[in-house]
Amino acid sequence: MSGGPILAADGKWVAACSLDRLSERGIVCVRVEGIDLIVLRNGDAIHAFERACPHEQADLGQGRVADGRLFCPRHQASFDLNNGAITPGWPSRDLRRYSVRIEAAQVWIDVGVVGPECV
Repeated sequence: MSGGPILAADGKWVAACSLDRLSERGIVCVRVEGIDLIVLRNGDAIHAFERACPHEQADLGQGRVADGRLFCPRHQASFDLNNGAITPGWPSRDLRRYSVRIEAAQVWIDVGVVGPECV
């Protein structure tokens, strides 16, 4: 994508990256509306999460995806891709996630709504 993210007319949805870029890299780091996020693909599903691990602030853009979970590169705690829940036993909050949609071969992120209610 050139020229940076574009704010949609409703004020919440922002173009984050192209589907091609996501296909090439698997996990893409983006900054939209001043928020550092990662966008990732797991099978046919696309997810967006905050970029910093809530436990030790590790860069989750350096993490890996396996078995429906995102693994932190620093301490190997993992987060459920469906709801952001951290592995049981870790003293940390769940990972913030953001709603995504695909439009015109772009991944769009709703930066106005955060949390488990996001799909």
